[in-house]
This record gives sequence, structure tokens and C-alpha cells, in this order.
Amino acid sequence: MSVKFEKETIKTTGIDLPSGKHHHEGLAHEVGEALTRGGGPSGYLAAYLKQLQENPLRTKMLTSGTLAGLQEFLASWIAKDRSKHGHYFTSRVPKMAIYGAFISAPLGHLLISILQKVFRGRTSLKAKILQILVSNLIISPIQNVVYLTSMAIIAGARTFHQVRATVRAGFMPVMKVSWITSPICLAFAQKFLPEHTWVPFFNLVGFIIGTYINSHTKKKRLAALRRKHYGDSRDPRDSRGSTVRPSGPVDDYDRRGY
Repeated sequence: MSVKFEKETIKTTGIDLPSGKHHHEGLAHEVGEALTRGGGPSGYLAAYLKQLQENPLRTKMLTSGTLAGLQEFLASWIAKDRSKHGHYFTSRVPKMAIYGAFISAPLGHLLISILQKVFRGRTSLKAKILQILVSNLIISPIQNVVYLTSMAIIAGARTFHQVRATVRAGFMPVMKVSWITSPICLAFAQKFLPEHTWVPFFNLVGFIIGTYINSHTKKKRLAALRRKHYGDSRDPRDSRGSTVRPSGPVDDYDRRGY
């Protein structure tokens, strides 16, 4: 009996002494659950997907608006592009959020729904390739024209000729980015994602790419202003923290390839 007692004691004690590896794995699991509430029916991701199925357009509008506004803020912060008051939260942030919620999301919802309806039930390789071609040759151009038009208006364009000049200057660069990223994203969505998650997935990819392009564009514009007005060694903001802004609307907007 004493031998049995000793074995049981050792076994119980072994459970109470965590190894370093298991401790770190347990900590990572706890952090993941704290961020997502786990993968159960009450988790954040499960709740979001449920809302996406029950209220698809509203959920997409909230998602797209949040990501568009956050993208503008992050790009300004990364590029150190402040407003005339020295803030990164410029007037473009709420404007981009409005664009994302009320223009980008409804348009994407409509176009992707049509694309999915046309190819519903067609799972052959030929059908998937055709779906990618239709997306790149019809849907992407429509979305990019609407995007560039909206960005021109946000940047200050008020006449038809200003908007047209902005669209003509930015269309092909944006389309080239779309033609590189869109086939990869759509092929991934076809293989791994349910149809109701496509638009938020595309929004997330666009957010990552757009933040990079937006911040890079802002850095280039600030560098050009530095060379033009102050020389390479000076910051383009004066002693009061204001930022010199170019006068033309074409130079003031960011271009996003999605």
C-alpha cells in the first residue's frame, strides 16, 4: 500500500509542476482566448460570422467603414503626416470611413453577390478561372473607378475635369495592383472561404495593401515638399507643427489597389 501511495503522490505532484514549454503554450492559449473568447459559439469571430449571415450588408458596411478610417489614420501615423494642428486624426479619416461604409461596402456587396450568383454551383477548374477573369476585367475596373472618383472628391476635386484627370492618372497603376493581388485572393477565397465571408476577406487584404501604399505615397509627397520648400535636411512642418499641403487634388489623395 505504501508503494501505491508513493506512486499516486508523485503523479499528483507532477501535474502541479508545469514545465516551461507547457507554461508558455498555456499562456499563449489564454491570451488567444482573451482576445477572441475562444472558438465557441460565444466567441467574437463566431458572433461576427453570425451577424455576417443574418445582416450581411450592415456588417460589411461597419467592417469596411472601420477599416477605411483606420487605414487612413495608420498611414498618416506611419508617414508622420500630420494635419495643420499637428494631429494624425485628419479630416480625411471620417471621410474615408464614410466612403468605406456607404460606397465601397454596398458596391462590393452588390458586385460580389452578382458574381457568386452567376457562378453558383459551377465548381470546375474552367469555371473558377472564368470567375477570376470576370472579376479582374469587369468588377475590379468598376470598383477602382468609383474609388478614384471618391478619392478625388475627398481630396478637393469639384469639377468634372478634375475628377476625370484624377481617374485617368490613377486608373492603370491601381489596376496593375489589382491584377496582381485579386487573382490570388479570389483563388484563396474559392478554395477555403464560405461565400458570405468573401467581401470582409477582400476588405482585410485591401486594408493591409492599402495601408502600405497609402503610407508610402504620403512619405513620397512629404519628401517632395521637403525638397521643394525647405531642402532635404528640413522637416516639411513649420515651428507651429503645420504641414504644407500641395494645391492640386491629384497629389493629395492616396491610391489603393483594391
